[in-house]
Amino acid sequence: MAIKLFESLSREVRELRPSHADGVFRFYNCGPTVYAPAHIGNFRTFVINDVLRRLLELEFPGKVKHVRNLTDVDDRTIGQARAEALPLGEITRKWTALFHADCAALNCLKPHVEPTATGTIREQVDMIDVLMRKGNAYRAADGSVYFKISSFPGYGALSRIKERELKVTNSVFDADHKDDLGDFALWKAHKPEEDGDVKWPGPEGASAGRPGWHIECSAMIKKHLGETIDLHTGGVDLLFPHHENEIAQSQCCNGATFARHWFHSEHLLVDGTTMSKSKGNYYTLGDLVAKGYSPMAVRYALLAGHPRKQMNFTLDSLHAAESALKALAKFSVGLGASAAANPGGSSTVFEAAFRALGDDLNTPGALGALFTAANALDLRAATAADKAAFDRLMYALGLDLSPVAGTVSAPAVPAEIDLLAKRRWEAKRGKDFAAADRLRGELGAAGWSMLDGKDGYKLEPLKKG
Repeated sequence: MAIKLFESLSREVRELRPSHADGVFRFYNCGPTVYAPAHIGNFRTFVINDVLRRLLELEFPGKVKHVRNLTDVDDRTIGQARAEALPLGEITRKWTALFHADCAALNCLKPHVEPTATGTIREQVDMIDVLMRKGNAYRAADGSVYFKISSFPGYGALSRIKERELKVTNSVFDADHKDDLGDFALWKAHKPEEDGDVKWPGPEGASAGRPGWHIECSAMIKKHLGETIDLHTGGVDLLFPHHENEIAQSQCCNGATFARHWFHSEHLLVDGTTMSKSKGNYYTLGDLVAKGYSPMAVRYALLAGHPRKQMNFTLDSLHAAESALKALAKFSVGLGASAAANPGGSSTVFEAAFRALGDDLNTPGALGALFTAANALDLRAATAADKAAFDRLMYALGLDLSPVAGTVSAPAVPAEIDLLAKRRWEAKRGKDFAAADRLRGELGAAGWSMLDGKDGYKLEPLKKG
């Protein structure tokens, strides 16, 4: 199954392939800044990247190397340490542990390597030294080091940002120390009143201090994946300036293409607007679990929108996700029983769902195809191959049905009826009323009524006679 994905630099859909002689697919995605809990907008990106990682593992088994960083030193981590009057490392370890726990709850695979900014200071300094020697960077009067964007003619190609916009965007930070307003910090000179005791020896000729935000990813990638990688991903909010700056500093330092493919997922909205604590629509995974929703329902809901489109998250979507997971768990139990009675065989039942995933990571299309296929399948004739295909698809989507399946071994509603009701509910939510009416008729013919509510539905058997 080929995996085709939109490429942010070329604005084209391209197939993902390893480019190195060893056949290893090199994949990097930007991780969290560990100063507070990650919110569900962050986790939309991480869950999408997890599905991508799983597809790559299926496509190139044993030949994927995935690196995701942890930003454990920057303005925000230092600010949080000062606010809590605790050492920087104590703050970042606490929030790193919570991030890992949330990832595990959402069934995200661990990256193969997870470097930290503080653990790669030497590599960052080495890159800055090279950039200074090549004339791509300069030391400012205060001992900081800046990248000279005029030294890289390709600057702005990823984000399509214009010079005027660039100057306005960067004009607020240390303008007095820069040769040009658009230049960005590679190394920040130590400021005792702001940084406390957080500092390291700087590049040659520079003051002691700490790295700028952007250089850490370039240094980590070079150390763990090499000078050219096959895929670099992140949220659309990182496209500029972070990823634009990564390209400039890496290609100037290494003299090689930095990333062959860029992919960015879009923003998550909540109740139709951006998340804000003041609006009461700011959610962490812990917040939603406290409201009674399962982490797997959160994962399902985050996959219900196309990664390259803004998605509106609501609590209603979690109700629908819980219903969908129950339907899938019931189907899985029935499929398992049939597979035990019908070993062997081959299966094409879920090919449409896999094709959707391989076509620009169309997760909502895959979920729709999954329910269509499951509803069409005669469970009495299902084989072990059908069950294996289903399990493979659950792996690709990262949906762990085991907590739900344990409660549905003897479902009151037959799996095929529950799946039919789910299709009708999705049709109604999508305003496809003709399909919704047709599916309601099929439910009636099968002996079931479907009662719609604000946040979900209820199935009841029709009375006979």
